[in-house]
Amino acid sequence: QYSPDNVAGADGVNDPTEITFPGCSCLTSSCVVDACSCLCHGENYNSLCLRPTDKEEEYARPVFECNAMCQCSESCQNRVVQRGLQFRLEVFKTEKKGWGLRTLEFIAKGRFVCEYAGEVLGFDEARRRMQAQTSKDSNYIIVVREHLHSGQVMETFVDPTYIGNIGRFLNHSCEPNLFMVPVRVDSMVPKLALFAAADISAGEELSYDYSGRFHNLSITNREQKSLEDDNSLRKPCYCGSRTCASFLPWDSSLFSTT
Repeated sequence: QYSPDNVAGADGVNDPTEITFPGCSCLTSSCVVDACSCLCHGENYNSLCLRPTDKEEEYARPVFECNAMCQCSESCQNRVVQRGLQFRLEVFKTEKKGWGLRTLEFIAKGRFVCEYAGEVLGFDEARRRMQAQTSKDSNYIIVVREHLHSGQVMETFVDPTYIGNIGRFLNHSCEPNLFMVPVRVDSMVPKLALFAAADISAGEELSYDYSGRFHNLSITNREQKSLEDDNSLRKPCYCGSRTCASFLPWDSSLFSTT
C-alpha cells in the first residue's frame, strides 16, 4: 500500500500524525533566525537546500521545520520536507540489485529528494518482524539512532514492507549520492529525509549508505571485527564503488535477546 508519509505501526506505539509541537507566532510570510522559535538551532535551509554543517561542528544540528500550529505562511522557507516529493523519479530494474530508483531530472546538491516512509514501530514490534524474516525475505526495516548531547540515544524504527513510499526502492551504496537526516515537523517522531550529497544528473541511480556513515567517523577496529564475525549472515554488496565494503551494512541489535 502506497503512502507518501509515515503511518502508525500495528503496535500503535508511535503516531507520526499527532501534533505535539507548539507553533511559532511569526506573522511574516517566511520565518527568520532569532525571531522564530522553530529556528532556535539556526537556519535549516537556503533556497530549498539544506544548509551544510559547519566544519567546526562534529555532529549535525537538529532540524525542526515550521508546523501545522505555526502562524507563518505555507510558503515559509522553513517548510521543505513537509511539501513532499518535488522531482520526477523512476523505479527501474537493476542488473544485480533488484529494483532501484533513479532521477529523471537534475537535482542540485542539498535539495530534498524524498522521504523514507512507512510504518513507525516500537522496538518490540520491529524486533518481532525482523526475527520472523527468512533469508529469502527483503528487509526494509530501518533503525535510526540519534545521539543526544546528554548521552541519551533516541531510536526510530520505520518499516515500509507493507505500507510505504518510493524510498523503499533506494539501494545502498558505499559512495552514495544521498544522505539521510531526521527532520521533525509536528512532533518528535522524525521524517527520515534524504538530501542530495552532490549534484545528481538526470538518469543517475539514487542511493544512500544504509549504515548512516555518510558524515560519520570511519569504522573502528572493534566494529570491523564484529562485522567480520557476522559475515555468514550478511548479504553481498553490488554497489560497484571504489570503496565497496563487499557486504551490505549489518546491525544485529534487533536479533539480540537482551
